[in-house]
Amino acid sequence: MKPLPSSSRYAAWLALVRILTGLMWLSHGVPKFTQSAAFMPPNGFMAMYVAHGLQTSAEPYHTFLATVVAPNLALFAELVRLGEVLVGLLLLLGALTRLGGLGGVLLTLNYISARGHLLSTTSFQSLDFGLLVLSLISLGLPTGRFFGVDALLARAKRAPPVRAQFVEEPPLKGPTAPPNA
Repeated sequence: MKPLPSSSRYAAWLALVRILTGLMWLSHGVPKFTQSAAFMPPNGFMAMYVAHGLQTSAEPYHTFLATVVAPNLALFAELVRLGEVLVGLLLLLGALTRLGGLGGVLLTLNYISARGHLLSTTSFQSLDFGLLVLSLISLGLPTGRFFGVDALLARAKRAPPVRAQFVEEPPLKGPTAPPNA
């Protein structure tokens, strides 16, 4: 029977997944800054995406889009592109990776919900679902503990090991029990 790989090998693979997931988020977020006119309202992709979401999304997400997102479209466009870049950087650097994973999960759940197929087979076939699973890995597992800032922070916080020592004490003189009353 072949032995299982070491924990450091598993950690290296998890770090690779985390880094690739971060690069994917950055590849989505950075162009939204470099090509702002193509993304930002009133004529960019964000306005079209929300308009399409208003036609296809189900309740209660439809109400959220209509009453919260649509009236504040410029704010949500900024939050989306900032969120994607922030999630990408956190995962790429391995800093606060669980927070980065949570951000990735929330963003992809919003994207899938806006398309109107949160619990359908269509959502399982989308690239957003793949990004959701990869973000869930960083949310649930300590992917930043190998080759990341989280690993450096964990090493810095680690307490020195406790070592048992024998301390000699002088022998007791006289009775050691209290007198009977």
